Amino acid sequence: MLKKELAKYIADNEKDNKIQLFDVDKEYADKHQLISSDVTVVEKEFNFSVIERCVKETEDLIRAEDLDFLNTSISYLKSHLNEFVYVESSAFETIRIDAVVLEFDEVFESYTALFGLKVQKKYGDAIKMYLDTHLKGDGAKYSVMFSGEDGLWDMNFALDFVKDFSDDLSFVEVYQLMYGFIFKLVEAIEETQ
Repeated sequence: MLKKELAKYIADNEKDNKIQLFDVDKEYADKHQLISSDVTVVEKEFNFSVIERCVKETEDLIRAEDLDFLNTSISYLKSHLNEFVYVESSAFETIRIDAVVLEFDEVFESYTALFGLKVQKKYGDAIKMYLDTHLKGDGAKYSVMFSGEDGLWDMNFALDFVKDFSDDLSFVEVYQLMYGFIFKLVEAIEETQ
């Protein structure tokens, strides 16, 4: 899964012996020898094709945002309980998701990430084992349910239980943290094959 996705990304995006990768991508690419020694790795930045603030109850669009909004602290969601933030990024393709919703769950008093993970139904136990092992703290909450209609896992988990999460982080820093967490999840699934 990851090896194929990352190898394709590298083949499609290497230019002038340079490739942009996130740290976790580079670590994996080095481990699996996906980059030749003459290629220079440059730190990758997220590009978002969609950034939207929406009303939780109706999913109506409040406003399409620009990249500057993502420098805002995620605590924004705690003071705007009726909103969620929806983003799409081509960077998510490597980790087999296409979009992420972030919201503050006032019932559980936690920041929640919601997304669809495109892996087969047979990996349900591996997903749950990874979340049980890597979400830290008492009361770590998550939900995973396979959607046969969409062919993906509908997932949500409390970001508060992800290592290094803080509500001082900006949205873009949270997406970077999530990317690494989900990358490692997909890698763990891959290793069960």
